[in-house]
Amino acid sequence: MARQFTTKYLTEFLASSNFDDLRLKEHVAHALELPLNWRMERLHTHWFINQYITDDQMIPALWELAVLDFNILQNSYKRELKQVSRWWTSLKLYEKLPFFRDRLVENYLWSVGWSFEPEHSSYRIAQTQANCLITTIDDIYDVYGSLNELEAFTDVIEEWDITAIEVLPEYMQICISALFNAVDNQGFEVFKRKGLNVTPYLRRAWKDLCKAYLKEARWYHSGYVPTLVEYLENAWVSISGNIALSNAYCINNYVTAKELEQFSSGYPDIVRYSSMNLRLYDDLATSSAELERGDVSKSVQCYMNDKGVTEFVARKEIKEMISKYWTSINVQGEIIGNSDFEKYFKKVAFNVPRMAQCIYQHGDGYAKPDRETKDQITSLLYEPIKLL
Repeated sequence: MARQFTTKYLTEFLASSNFDDLRLKEHVAHALELPLNWRMERLHTHWFINQYITDDQMIPALWELAVLDFNILQNSYKRELKQVSRWWTSLKLYEKLPFFRDRLVENYLWSVGWSFEPEHSSYRIAQTQANCLITTIDDIYDVYGSLNELEAFTDVIEEWDITAIEVLPEYMQICISALFNAVDNQGFEVFKRKGLNVTPYLRRAWKDLCKAYLKEARWYHSGYVPTLVEYLENAWVSISGNIALSNAYCINNYVTAKELEQFSSGYPDIVRYSSMNLRLYDDLATSSAELERGDVSKSVQCYMNDKGVTEFVARKEIKEMISKYWTSINVQGEIIGNSDFEKYFKKVAFNVPRMAQCIYQHGDGYAKPDRETKDQITSLLYEPIKLL
């Protein structure tokens, strides 16, 4: 109700010709485009810095400080991107697996959107590595592997035994070797810093992801269209939000043995709700293209099949579901405590769907990053804001 009330009166204000404050109108249009709580934080910071300079009451020293802060952090991002680029190049996966989407910079952008602060460099690097491997494995399940190969691939992931890869074709062996090395190295780095064994929890997330991928592959190869409930029960995992949030839980500066013990019983509810919106934003932007390349029916098609409605109606319902899951995320955020660990984990859980909304707002900004995503990358990672 509050959102409907606010939207109604802001829209009326924007349409009014009785108010000629163009700067205020621009702020109102910005607010109407998207709720502030749904925006990717660092992009909004960039926008606000550029807006603040036009304010008649602007404090020059404050604006300059904001610009310096933005540019210094951007330099940190450049160093991290170089580091992860060296790792990615050394793997040479693109030589052996030419079918997959090579999106290193876009994968790093996701990580910045999820956790942008300078003290969380370890998370961004680990998550960018994970994002690259998620894309590779997703393409193996969706467009390249036979069902028999995918069954064997999933079994090896479940065993997490490098000696078991001999039953797989070479391209799968290369991919699994890269995955095992990356995950176990990430766990070892946490053990060196904190004395905590997080590796079982990192592995659990990947096992769950690959089992979810396999279920979708079985649906596709059998021609089965799941109900929306069936689809979502699997899809909140197959979108890989559990990887991002398991990494946030385990690879941060605040995790303790107590938090790890709590994590052993399963994913907190906020992981499910956050991942669900990641999935729904993705489906709204990508479902048609993914069906064409050989993927399982997505939430839009499942809803159409369930209810016998048009795509327009289904998309409208999915957008309503997104709003409801945002409410669930907000409720879970209130339940979670305020220790440094809890505040950090909660923030990443909010940022996961924020970043999804950002990437998919104008279409599939991941598969086709030559439009809005290119501008986002340029402004956040490459071009500093110029001082006056």
